[in-house]
Amino acid sequence: MNAVDNVLDKAKLKVQNKVQATIPVDRQVQAAHMVEKAKRLVGGGKPLVFTERPIPDAADVPLTELDVSNPFLFRQGKWHSYFKRLRDEAPVHYLANSPFGAFWSLTRYEDIRAADINSEVFSAEPYIVLGPPPLDIEMFIAMDPPRHDVQRKAVQGVVAPRNLKEMESLIRERVEEVLDGLPLDEPFDWVDRVSKEVTGRMLATLLDFPYEQRRKLTYWGDTISSTAEGTGGTTHQDDFFEAAGELARAFMAHWYDKEARRERGEEPGFDLITLMQTSEDTKDMIKRPLEFLGNLTLLIVGGNDTTRNSMSGGVLALHQNPEQFTKLKADPSLIKNMVSEIIRWQTPLAYMRRIAKKDVHFGGQFIRKGDQVVMWYASGNRDERQFEDPDAFIIDRKNARNHISFGFGTHRCMGNRLAEMQLRILWEELLARFDKIEVVGEPTHVQSNFVKGYEKMMVKLTAKVETESADEAPVASPVATTV
Repeated sequence: MNAVDNVLDKAKLKVQNKVQATIPVDRQVQAAHMVEKAKRLVGGGKPLVFTERPIPDAADVPLTELDVSNPFLFRQGKWHSYFKRLRDEAPVHYLANSPFGAFWSLTRYEDIRAADINSEVFSAEPYIVLGPPPLDIEMFIAMDPPRHDVQRKAVQGVVAPRNLKEMESLIRERVEEVLDGLPLDEPFDWVDRVSKEVTGRMLATLLDFPYEQRRKLTYWGDTISSTAEGTGGTTHQDDFFEAAGELARAFMAHWYDKEARRERGEEPGFDLITLMQTSEDTKDMIKRPLEFLGNLTLLIVGGNDTTRNSMSGGVLALHQNPEQFTKLKADPSLIKNMVSEIIRWQTPLAYMRRIAKKDVHFGGQFIRKGDQVVMWYASGNRDERQFEDPDAFIIDRKNARNHISFGFGTHRCMGNRLAEMQLRILWEELLARFDKIEVVGEPTHVQSNFVKGYEKMMVKLTAKVETESADEAPVASPVATTV
C-alpha cells in the first residue's frame, strides 16, 4: 500500500467515525438490518440455512473433499476421525469449496501454535469465524497489534490476579446458591440450571449489569454467535439483528447511567464498563458505536461459551469415565489439574480463523495472500504428537496445562484464569455435596462449527452421605459408595 492509499484510508476512517458518532448504535443496527432485507428482496436471495444429513465416514471421502466446517460434525461425533485423517495425511489442508468459501485447515498442535503467534503473517482481521457476520462490528480479538493491544489493555485489569483473588468468595457464593437449589434423585437440564446460570451470574457481575436480567446476556451471546453465515448455526438474520439491537440499547443506557452515577460522586467500580470508561484509550468508545457493540459481544460470548461448555463437558467426561471420578473423590487435590484436562478434552471453541497477509510457505504448502487459514484447536488438543492417548480423559494428565484451547501469543484468552477459577470452585462445591453425578441419556450438541458445546444435558444427582464421627457411629458395616 502506497502513501496515497494510506492517506485515503485514514481520511475514510475519520469520516466513518464521525458519522458513527452521530447515530445511536441501535439505529445503526436497525439500518443495517433494513439494508440486508433490501438485498434479499431485490436479489431474490434467502438467508443461508443448514439442513442436517448423515455425515459419511472420513475414510469414504476423498482427501481433497474433507470438510471440517460442517456444523453437524461435532453433533454427529464424526469430528475425531475427520481431524485424525487430516493430522495424519494432510496437516495443512486446502478445501476449495465449502459454504464458507475456500480455506486452509491447520490440524497439528505445533502448526497451530506457529500460526497463532505470527500476527505478522496471519491476521485476525476482520473476523475470527469462517463466515462474515451479518453486521460489520469491530472487536479487539479480531484486531492485530497495536490496536488489539491498546483495547485489550483497557479491560484486562478486571481479570488481573489481585482482582480474581477478591472475586473468589463471590464466585463461590454464586456457585453455592445454584447448587443448593438443584433437585436430588430426579433428572434436570444441567446446561440450563447450572452451566448457563453460573456463567450468567458471573457475566452480570463482571459487567455490573442488572442481576435480575442476567439471562439476557446469555441469550444475546448465543444468538449473535450462532449465525448460519458465520458458524453454520441456527440464528436467523432477523433474530441476529433483533438481539444486536436489544444489546446495543441496553448497554448504551447502562453506559450513560454509570457515567451519571460517577458524576454524582459514586465511587468507580472495577467492572468492565467502568474500566472502559476510565481508560484514555476506550473512554470515548460509546462514540464508536459498532466498535462498542463488537467489544461487548466479545466480552459476553467470551465469558459465556468457554466456561459454560466446559462446565457441561466436565460432567459428561466424568460420567463416561467413572474410574476418573473415583480417583477424583479419593484425591480432591486433583481438581486443579482436572480443570485443565476438562478444557483440553472439551475445547469449547473449536477454532480461530486468520487471513494470510502475504504469500507464505507453511507446512510444505504454499498459502497465498488473502487465503483463509483456520487453526483447529479441537484437533490440536487431540494431536498424538503432543498428548499421549489424546482421546482419553485423564484427570492427572501430566501436560494437561499445555492444551491449546486458550490460544497462543497476543490473542491468548484474556479470561483464562477466571474460567479456570470458576471451574475449580464448581468442582470443589460439587464434591462437597454430591456422591454421584449421572448423565441421563445423550446430551444435545449445539449446531455450530465454532462453538463445541451443548444445548441440553439431563443429569441426576445423588447427595453425598454424611460420615458420622467415630464417637457417634454405631457398630455396623460401612455404607458402600456408588460411582
